[in-house]
Amino acid sequence: MTKTKTTLKIALAATTAVGLAGPVAAQDADRILKWAHVYESSEPYHTCAVEAGTQLAAATDGALGIEVFPASSLGKEVDINEGLGLGTVDIIWTGQLFAGRAYGPIAIGGAPYMFRDYDHWEAYRDSDLFQELRQGYDDATGNHAVTLAYYGARHTTSNKPIATPADMEGMKLRVPNAPLYMMFPRAVGANPTPIAFAEVYLALQQGTADGQENPLPTIQAKKFYEVQSDINLTGHLIDSLLGIVGGPTWGSLSAEHQEALSTVIQDTAECVTGQIRESEAELADWFREQGNNVNEVDITPFREAVMDMHNGDMATWDQETYDRLQAIGADS
Repeated sequence: MTKTKTTLKIALAATTAVGLAGPVAAQDADRILKWAHVYESSEPYHTCAVEAGTQLAAATDGALGIEVFPASSLGKEVDINEGLGLGTVDIIWTGQLFAGRAYGPIAIGGAPYMFRDYDHWEAYRDSDLFQELRQGYDDATGNHAVTLAYYGARHTTSNKPIATPADMEGMKLRVPNAPLYMMFPRAVGANPTPIAFAEVYLALQQGTADGQENPLPTIQAKKFYEVQSDINLTGHLIDSLLGIVGGPTWGSLSAEHQEALSTVIQDTAECVTGQIRESEAELADWFREQGNNVNEVDITPFREAVMDMHNGDMATWDQETYDRLQAIGADS
């Protein structure tokens, strides 16, 4: 469903609700769904999801609303993924590599240098291949993956300039606690160091980790720039988050409410994607104003090192899936 169509649908539903009984606040809905994530309340993953609560209340005439729980308040990534099946959370934002713990092939979109650029990622999100992988995840878990929201190009921060893979030799690089996040550091000779997201700032400050990798908006929101002098534009992962509804929650909804919730999550992903794209375009200069070194990097040697591992023993997908992804948009 296109953004225009989904937005129009929400708008029409909201107009209908207003015309009949006035707007229904999300917190006043008959049933409140819990949307959990590990990001800060200032970030689009949170602010766009908060707005989704109002949209859903309007679209369901007050039957459903959403309360959003940021900053790991309902658990770390592993916890909230498990919570989907337990019914302790209803909706989550999560990385593809965490979803890949339950269904390996869907993790392919979270592997380093898997996408050529943003356009390649966007074409994948809208592709038949992603729809097949999404359905595979649903079948394997009983949960319902809806869509992808753009998370940004991940870059490496450190307390020294990084220009070549050799500069990362032996570096303790914090990564999220999912196996495929270790592919990039291993390819360049760094030591992958899994640390929970909420603990990264302190780990960098105390030297438990020498560096970390995240998109520019996340580096800003989590204030990693305060404890790292250099932001190295390795662009090693065009990353995104899955919006997933837990199986118990999805199964308890009528077909009409399933469609309304799916539409709202799709619109929320568009909201996130647009805001992250805008932030990425502006933040390099902002970091320089804070006194950080923002280092342009020739990604070729980094990419070559990683691509040798794409279909190695860390891969959770088959060769056909990999080839289909790489062929998307290649001739455009």
